[in-house]
Amino acid sequence: MSLARNTLVQSTLTLGSRLLGFGRDLALSANFGQGALMDVWSTALMLPNMFRRLFAEGAFAQAFVPVYGGVKTREGDEAAAVTASEAMSFMFAVVAAFCILLQVAMPWIVPLLLSAWKDDAEVMRVGVIATQLAMPYLACMTIASLLSGVLNTGGRFALSAAVPVFLNLCTLAPLLGGFLLPVSPAMVLLATSAAVTVSGVIQAGLLWWGVRRLGVKLKLGLPRLTPNVKRALALAVPGAMAGGAMQVNSVVSQVLAGSDAGARSVLYNADRLYQLPLGLVGVAIGLALVPRLTRAFVSGDHEGGQKTLDDGINLAMAFTLPAAVALFVIPFFIIDATVTRGAFTSADAARTADVLRQFAWGVPAFVLAKVLTPPFFAREDTRRPMYFAVTAVIITVVLGSGLFFWFRAQGWDGVLGLAIATSVSAWVNVGLLAGVLIHENAWRPSPAFVSRIARVLAASAVMAGLLLLASINYGLLSRILLAKEIAVLVVCGLGAAAYGVCLFAFRAVTLSELKATLRREPGGGAVSGLD
Repeated sequence: MSLARNTLVQSTLTLGSRLLGFGRDLALSANFGQGALMDVWSTALMLPNMFRRLFAEGAFAQAFVPVYGGVKTREGDEAAAVTASEAMSFMFAVVAAFCILLQVAMPWIVPLLLSAWKDDAEVMRVGVIATQLAMPYLACMTIASLLSGVLNTGGRFALSAAVPVFLNLCTLAPLLGGFLLPVSPAMVLLATSAAVTVSGVIQAGLLWWGVRRLGVKLKLGLPRLTPNVKRALALAVPGAMAGGAMQVNSVVSQVLAGSDAGARSVLYNADRLYQLPLGLVGVAIGLALVPRLTRAFVSGDHEGGQKTLDDGINLAMAFTLPAAVALFVIPFFIIDATVTRGAFTSADAARTADVLRQFAWGVPAFVLAKVLTPPFFAREDTRRPMYFAVTAVIITVVLGSGLFFWFRAQGWDGVLGLAIATSVSAWVNVGLLAGVLIHENAWRPSPAFVSRIARVLAASAVMAGLLLLASINYGLLSRILLAKEIAVLVVCGLGAAAYGVCLFAFRAVTLSELKATLRREPGGGAVSGLD
């Protein structure tokens, strides 16, 4: 299957999940607003969600695929299944023990993460229980991540992209129940946290079924640190850290924000919006690139590897840049029209929009990092991306802390400083990754590539002008179109249409090229119910 087709399959399924997630976030904001309980929810989800992004959404799978694929090629399917079983058993045991340790330590951890509410005993009690209920999701995702890697190596992408929908379905149910049943908001929050773990069990179970249907028989047994496990971990752990640099930065930002009431909620809402392009485009392309780049590297096809990376970056930027532009130009329009209701006010929307704008200019870097790390993983080089990720984290911690406290001293919103630092560190990470690839001649941007990116930028600039005009007339458009919800849909739809027309008008893409990218490659795996 072609790179574009693989990306389209995953992005389409991920879009469905994200739309349900958006519905869940609307229910969260309506139930809890931007206060103590919303801060508790974002804390309860922070650690398991970080691991979900590290593992289930691609970073661990990207690092595991070359190891599993190499054993499969050299020693056959049975040896690869043994390797996967050994790695899964060992990692599950380690992460399960880690989960239990965190749950025991949660009464001491939560006050540090929610320091703004540490004097409120009820908030602390609910925070501890909610985080303990959600934490087992982490162990479920350990199994799910490895199963996703097995499926992706076998050319099956759809199931691993589809199962995250159950996180949104399971958590949405108790939130909707909160509107219908006479229960306290705290009880709704606890039920929603428990639903996170329930969804993890469902996801792991479905992926296990998918792997069995693929013909791969895995076994979860006693953990053993075998040579294959050591080799897999040596590559997978640095790879996961490299792929998850942005997630680590996000956690650092949230820890700093814990001292500011409501700041954690602002970060949660902004995070959900600016990570949408990452989930739809960056992760999907990153996962699809790894098998292709691995084949090119093993066969010595340098030209094929270059073209694959050029296509991946072009495809990523064609979808990411308009999303980044929209988040930068009309953040308040988007948030106020969609989220403001119930306990979530227009003032909350304005604060979130200011922060979202500072994340928006980092969005292309977040996606590019997902596209530029697979060339390292394909060559089983996971250490240098890890070093670059650590550098990015250090920048976030130092610059973010400095800006956070300096902004607060000036009477400004300290969360703005955290967003700025996160975007700066993301671009530094991209610069380091691209610099090494270019220096080692693993990737050399061609004139055609540069021309294509310039045309995508021009199309995005036209769309930005239209969105800016709409933003200035937000109130008028809401009255003409009868509702702000209708206005934002119309504006975003017209902006997307204008962007698409400009892509063809500026010849950033042609119809023949579009058909070619979606055409199945010779020898590509057939699409089944799982791929």
